[in-house]
Amino acid sequence: MNATMQRQHIRRISFVGLGLIGASLMQSIKRASATTGTSIELIGWDPGFETDDIACLTGSTGLDRFEEDPAKLFDADVIVLCAPVVTNIELLAEVRRHAPAGTLVTDVSSTKSMIAEKAAELGLDFIGMHPIAGREQQGYQAASPELLSGRLLVVCSGDRLPEEGVAGEFFGLLEAAGCIPAIMTPEAHDRVYANVSHLPQLISTALMSHCRDNIGRSGPGFASVTRLAGSPWQVWRDIIATNSTNIADELDAFSSSLAGMAKRVRELKLDEISADFDEANRLYQALQREGRS
Repeated sequence: MNATMQRQHIRRISFVGLGLIGASLMQSIKRASATTGTSIELIGWDPGFETDDIACLTGSTGLDRFEEDPAKLFDADVIVLCAPVVTNIELLAEVRRHAPAGTLVTDVSSTKSMIAEKAAELGLDFIGMHPIAGREQQGYQAASPELLSGRLLVVCSGDRLPEEGVAGEFFGLLEAAGCIPAIMTPEAHDRVYANVSHLPQLISTALMSHCRDNIGRSGPGFASVTRLAGSPWQVWRDIIATNSTNIADELDAFSSSLAGMAKRVRELKLDEISADFDEANRLYQALQREGRS
């Protein structure tokens, strides 16, 4: 899609939450707007910011205005909700009170179905998205436009990417910033990421607890496979609360897979275990080639 439109629909984008992902998105859009020759005011708010944070973020990294007044904060062509998902869901009612008609509302939450349902209930023009990116450091200090470049951006717009109006222009800017759109429904998103994101987190958490008595004797391999065990509960509480059925189904299915492997090991079915390793090696190499590691 050509991100440079004959008519510019977006003059102002508001970011609610200016942590790692929110600030990286803001910086990506700032760079893309310069590349495509558009002029967009980027405003934002974060409840954890103090005076020094505001000065730092407005000094060189893309934020044009820090805005605490909800009426002014939500007076935008696009509103990007970058808080944890339960907070984002709660914010929708306030967005409904203050946002002009035709404002595109989106979010970066790790689950999509519940927020999409609430937005539809409130009659908002909503398209959820999920940047598949991150790093161990958190906060706007670790933000960078490169964080999202070359990474998947799940866009929950049904079966195609919007190409016209505010939505077309917004997602065109993100494409211009290097994001790779992956189109899904909210329901499909929650099933897929219960499998490849939420399940690995809980496996890592359970594995760390299971091996607690021996971690002092472990090596770098154990540290690698349990890296996700360091993730903060305050983030995962919301993810589990808003995708519990899919996550529980994945845990049940994986438990069955583990039981099958335990049986093969106990019965010394080495040829079958060898086939398991071969398939896992093949998939791992494919993952490396795609640059998803």
